[in-house]
Parts: sequence; structure tokens; C-alpha cells
Amino acid sequence: MKRPPKDVIESARTIGRRALVLGGAQLAVIGALGYRLQAMQVEQADEYRLLAEENRINIRLLPPARGLLFDRNGIPIADNEQNYRVVMVREDADDIGEVLAKLTELVEIDPDDLTRAMDEMQRRSPFVPVTIAERLSWEEVARINLNTPALPGISAEVGLSRVYPWGADLAHVVGYVGPVSDYDLSRIDDKDPLLQIPKFQIGKTGAENKLEHTLRGSAGTRRIEVNAAGRIMRELDRQEGTAGKDVQLTIDSRLQSYVQARLDGESAGAVVIDMENGDLRAVASAPAFDPNLFVRGISSKDWRGLNEDKYRPLAAKAAQGTYPPGSTFKMVVILAAMEAGVVAPDETVYCPGFTDVFNIRFHCWKRGGHGNINLHESLKQSCDCYYYEVAQRVGIDRIAEMARKLGLGIKHDLPLSAVAAGLAPDKAWKSEVRNETWRIGDTVNASIGQGYVLASPLQLAIMTARIATGREIKPRLIKLIDGVEQPTGSGESLGLNENTLRRVRASMFDVCNHRRGTAYGSRILDEPHKMAGKTGTSQVRRITPEERAAGVTKNEDLPWERRDHALFVGYAPYDNPRYAVSVVVEHGGGGSRAAAPIARDIMLQAQYGGPPPLEAYPSGLRDEIAAQQERIEARIPPGSKGLGRA
Repeated sequence: MKRPPKDVIESARTIGRRALVLGGAQLAVIGALGYRLQAMQVEQADEYRLLAEENRINIRLLPPARGLLFDRNGIPIADNEQNYRVVMVREDADDIGEVLAKLTELVEIDPDDLTRAMDEMQRRSPFVPVTIAERLSWEEVARINLNTPALPGISAEVGLSRVYPWGADLAHVVGYVGPVSDYDLSRIDDKDPLLQIPKFQIGKTGAENKLEHTLRGSAGTRRIEVNAAGRIMRELDRQEGTAGKDVQLTIDSRLQSYVQARLDGESAGAVVIDMENGDLRAVASAPAFDPNLFVRGISSKDWRGLNEDKYRPLAAKAAQGTYPPGSTFKMVVILAAMEAGVVAPDETVYCPGFTDVFNIRFHCWKRGGHGNINLHESLKQSCDCYYYEVAQRVGIDRIAEMARKLGLGIKHDLPLSAVAAGLAPDKAWKSEVRNETWRIGDTVNASIGQGYVLASPLQLAIMTARIATGREIKPRLIKLIDGVEQPTGSGESLGLNENTLRRVRASMFDVCNHRRGTAYGSRILDEPHKMAGKTGTSQVRRITPEERAAGVTKNEDLPWERRDHALFVGYAPYDNPRYAVSVVVEHGGGGSRAAAPIARDIMLQAQYGGPPPLEAYPSGLRDEIAAQQERIEARIPPGSKGLGRA
């Protein structure tokens, strides 16, 4: 049916109105879009250009070269070497297994490294490079580069890696570096972004750890262009970082190597200190370990071997180990007594071989006793009963005060791992720590360096240096930082009576040079290099009355871990003191037998700056010493031979 004209006209008007509204809305939207585009392209162009650049350009950190460590003669003891490694980018490899199989035909790769690399590739984004193998030779790198077309995704890179040329000889001084672990991040408050770089290495022990911020340096940067997937397209520019500072230690690497060799076969610690300036010339702990194993990634077998060794090669015994100092502590007791005026130099004490204190019998090492004995003879012959008596007169508090004045019971500030404070106990310490009253028997035990008294080889060397000079010598391990000399430790006067010190030194001289001295067998014959010292033996087990009555079991008849510790401290030359030495041999038996000969050899080596003449030794020892010198010289790195002392 045909619509009336009036309806047609009305319908046309309605459609026209709707078209006008729709057209107006479209114009409004187009206008708004145009305005917004104009604002973005003109008014906000700089802001959006910056955002686009940030999406396109990434900034990545470049690890700096780690600072080097040198000995006092400028010989590198912690160096950097070029490290050639091969990496793989998973998304560039067609078939990972096939590519790796071809790679192993060109270079030998540990199967464990391959397994680890494949696991890491699965965890990481496909465009992130993963290290397959490190420490490749230049010939291996060349073979890889020649076969690059057949190895998609494989490339060779070069970086720097830490190396320790002296191996185990300086392990406990220098320490080692290793990759930053989650444990490291959890225990250190360090916001340096370098620590987030995969496999970035930091100092784990020793000077490497304590001087971390000095050696680390600061990061460089490189600007790279990446695509939308994050893959690197090209490098735009690079700014290298600042290398870490070089540090020169006071250690004489040749002397250190000699000491390590001389301690071979023992569980021991030894320290040599230069009394002119407090420089530590040697800080040795035996046995040791090769720190290069940790840099490269130590195997489970090697790690287990180090941990299960009863001689504890990972322990830095020279600075970290603490031991009852035995008779080496007697100098502390006599100095305390003389300063307090409770004993006269020529006063004698009767030694029948024991002292009874409140129904407890304390024995002298000499079963028949020494008879009447004075200060000089008490040190020379190491009479225990003399010190039992003197210690009761002076009291433990004065003894502890003197011990601390001589460097015992104090944690010395050195860049070494776990420097021990030892223990110079007094009444307040026992009350506070053990909630017990100090007893007179504790004083008697302490008088011969037993009981609660503990000291490290480092502390015993410092004690000896202070007695020899009368100065508050402080140990120094850092000589130079980037060529700048560090403060010395020559020290001011201790304020002790010089006459008293002379008497103690004279007694120590006779310990080594008088026929009745306990270290006479380890004397030095060369007059200008003669040594003064003191032997010590500290028990690690209790001797029962029944055993004493039947006869004390000899050390050599006991299991190793139940034998006495052997100690010796000394200095030389006697007339012009230059070097102090301490030696502790764990479970070595008597100090005169096990520790004194080692100390003598070390002292001669230090004074001569190399092997001493055989005439410095007693004639009956010269053949043995000649063979020993030849054996030790053969193991000292050739690059250090011929260097004199500095």
C-alpha cells in the first residue's frame, strides 16, 4: 500500500535530523582526536620521544677490572688473567643438542658443565647468552671461530678472571673470590648494582674479602639497542668502569713460601713480624689449600676432602686459631710480678716438683723438681713451681692487665678472616661469662698458660715483639694502597721498667744459648744472628693421679689429637732486635722438640733474606739442613728467587 505523502515527508525529516546528529558526533570525535594528536606530536613530543628511546635503548653494566694484590717486593700475589669462554644463545641455535655435540668435537668440555649449561638455558630467556665453558686456550677459541658457520648460537668471548700465582702458600692471607650468592646478598648491606651481575665475583675470605670495596672498582656502562623481544641488535656506545685500587701487602712472598714449606706435614701456624714497623712478613697456616680451586668452581670431591681432613686446611690457624700458650706465657707473669714489686730478681723459690694449693697438687714438668730457683733460671729451665708461687702473689687481675698490654686477649685490626681475640681472663670475666667466682687454682693454672688463657700465633708474635723492644708494636698487613704508604705500627713505649725487660730478655737468650736452656738444641751459632726465645708445651688432656703415679704416657704413644701442643716464641738478632717469630704446632708434643727447630729455621731465613750458610747451624745438623734447604728451594716459585729482603 502506498504511504501518504505526509508520512514520507516526516520520515525524511527524521532521517535528516539523525544524520545531522551522527555527523556532528563524528566531527566532534575527529576534532578531539586531532587535538590529541596535535598535543602528542607537538606539545608533548619530547616526553614521548624519551619514552620511546627508553623502550628501544638498554643500559647494561660492565664489571671493572679488580685491583691487584702485590707482596712487599712488588710480586703479584693476586692477579687477573684473560679468560676465554664460549657462550650460547638458545634462540639462535636450530638444534641445541646437535650444536653442542659439534662443539664437543672441537674442544673438550666437562659433561657436568654441559648439563649445568643446558639447565641454565631452560631457566633463562632464549636470547640471554649462557656460558658453556671457561678458561679455554687461544687455540681452542681459534677452532671455534673458524667453525662459527657450523655452530649457530655459539660465540667466543674474553674477560678477566682472578688467579693466585702462589697457590696454597698465600691462601690464608690473600683468600679467594667467588660468585655472589644469595647468602652473600642476605648478609651484606651493599647496594652496588654490580652485585646483581650474574657470576660477578667478590672476595670471600682473607684480604680479598676485607679489602673488597678497595679492590672492586666501579662499574662501566654500555648502551645497546634491543628489539621488542629484548634481543640485542647493536651496541651504541660504551664507557669503561674504574678499575679497583692496587694494594701492596707487607708479606714477603718468598719468606711466606719458605715458612709454608717448613711447616709441611704439620698442623701448625707461624708468624714473622718486623719489629721496626710492625710489618707482618709471613702469616702461615698449614696445611693450606689452593684458592684457584674456588675461583674456577671447586668440585664436590675436593670440597669434601678439605672438610674431612683432620688437620683442617681451611682454618687460618695463624690468626684465627687460639691455643693455651703454655710456658710462653711465663714472661707475662714475671713482668706483671716485677712491675708490681712482689718478687725480687734474685729471690728464689723452692721447687720440689709440685705445689700444693688447698689440697690440690700442681706438678712441675720436671718430676724431681728444680730445687731453689730464681727469675733467670725459672725462664731458662721453664720451672712451673716458680710461677705457681709468683702468680699467687701478683693475682690474676694484674696478670691479665699485663697480658693485654703485651697484645694478648685483644683482637688486632687486620684485613684477615676471623682474627681471634684470644682470652686474657680475670675475675670480672669469669663472673660475667661463666657466672662463677674466680678461684686460686684458676690463677695457678693461668700462671703457666693453661686453664682459660688462650692466644693465637699472631698474638704471641706481637707479645714477643713488645718484650724485645719495649714498644707497643702493632701488626701491619697493608703497606701501600695505590702507591700511598699506610701508617706503620712501630708503636710508642709501653712504659715498662727497662731493667726488668733486660732481665727477661737475658733469660730468653739463655733459653736458646745456654746448655741447660730448653731450646739449646735449636740455637743459632752465627753470632750477629743469635736468637732469644721461649719454649712452651700446652696440655689438651687431663693427666689423672693414677696415670701420674704409673708414669705419664709419652706423647708419641697417644693418638694424635690427644698429644700436647708445641709452641715457641723468639726474636733476633738478640743485640739489635729486628724480627719476632711464633710457631704453634698442633699436637706436636714438646715445644723444644717440635716448634723450636722450625722457628730457628724461619728466623735464619728472615735474617738472611734467603738460605743461611750451614755454619749458622750446629755441626751435627748441617747435613740434614742442607737436604732440607734443597728440598724447600725446589718448591719456591722461580720468579721470586734471588730477591733480598726489603
